[in-house]
Amino acid sequence: MNSQVLSVSQINLQIKSLMETTFLNVSVEGEISNLTKHTSGHIYFSIKDENSAIRCVLFKGNASSLKFDLQSGQKVVVYGGLSVYVPRGDYQIVCKTLEPSGVGALTLAYEQLKNKLYQKEYFDEDRKKKLPPFPKRIALLTSSTGAAIQDMKRVAQNRWPLTSLIAINTLVQGEEAKYELVKNIKYADSFYGTKDAFDVIVVARGGGSIEDLWAFNEEMVADAIFEAKTPIVSAVGHEIDFVISDFVADLRAPTPSACMEMILPDFKDWLMRLDDIGNNLNLKMRDLFHFKEDKINVLNDNFKQVSYEVRFDRDQNKITELKNYFDKSFQTLLDFKIQTFKGLNLNFAMDYFLEAKSAKIKESYLFLESRDPKNFIQSGYAQILHEGKIADLSSLQKEDEVEIWNTEVKVSAKVVAVWEVK
Repeated sequence: MNSQVLSVSQINLQIKSLMETTFLNVSVEGEISNLTKHTSGHIYFSIKDENSAIRCVLFKGNASSLKFDLQSGQKVVVYGGLSVYVPRGDYQIVCKTLEPSGVGALTLAYEQLKNKLYQKEYFDEDRKKKLPPFPKRIALLTSSTGAAIQDMKRVAQNRWPLTSLIAINTLVQGEEAKYELVKNIKYADSFYGTKDAFDVIVVARGGGSIEDLWAFNEEMVADAIFEAKTPIVSAVGHEIDFVISDFVADLRAPTPSACMEMILPDFKDWLMRLDDIGNNLNLKMRDLFHFKEDKINVLNDNFKQVSYEVRFDRDQNKITELKNYFDKSFQTLLDFKIQTFKGLNLNFAMDYFLEAKSAKIKESYLFLESRDPKNFIQSGYAQILHEGKIADLSSLQKEDEVEIWNTEVKVSAKVVAVWEVK
């Protein structure tokens, strides 16, 4: 045998050289297994089919640009070259990039992040903030050179020119766009609670491909929107475009122009409303005045019925009626007396008159005698007067000054104490 004897290292090096020059660029499809994400940032895994498996490595530099999250069981297409690890004689695919099999990497990354944020309750309606009906200050986070800013300003001027629009120039495309979006969202939100606070923050840009809109699908942008205290509107792309910021924001607008129509009132509509309100107010005030006028008239009529003038007239009529009745009665009585006395002699008439008066005086004397306080005082008892009036003992209080008297003696006294006799 004339073949050259090689060491293990030599043969592995030759295989390495042969494989790396022969399989410089390969595309291999398989299912991910044995996935390991190292703390260094490198990712180690295998891809397999029904019969075989091959090791793969995705080094940190390439792993950082991966848009979706690798998971075991995913079917992927890896792009890279074959290499041999000389110390062990193992060969593997050194991946430059990889994509999900049958679906784009960005599409998968979008669905993965959407599901992740859904699980974290970023999309819950309960946590979404309400937008004010008449915003005074709005921050517009978009490119100052794009068409979106001009469209929003035009619509805002036509709908509600009382609102101040503050444009904050922001990158909305490219690798740096996500960082600027986060920075400017936090900047605009930092005014919350101050006199310069924004009522609404709008993140916006015009349409484009999924790659163009990708900054609005970044997790760090979603976090900034979720953590903001100021209400945020996502107005990205065209009506058919949906990005992650649409789901996290407090309101999603299909386009930047539509955003202004959604968050600003229409002053023409409000002018018509004010006219209607004014007309309704006039009608109600007129009805109210009529009602109050009728009520006042009723009260005035009622007042007249109980007024002094009416009562005076009524009493005066009664007095007149009574006077007429008295005069008529007196005249009748007088006529009767005259007729009576005509038939009697003068002495008899005088006797009759004096006896009648004597009886009346006697009756009055007996009444007054019965009311004389002395008659109420029996032997051994005295009458108590307080403030000139007959007083019961139970009505007296300590320090009251009283008079005590009977038919013979009158005494002034002061109440020292009061007890109940049980």
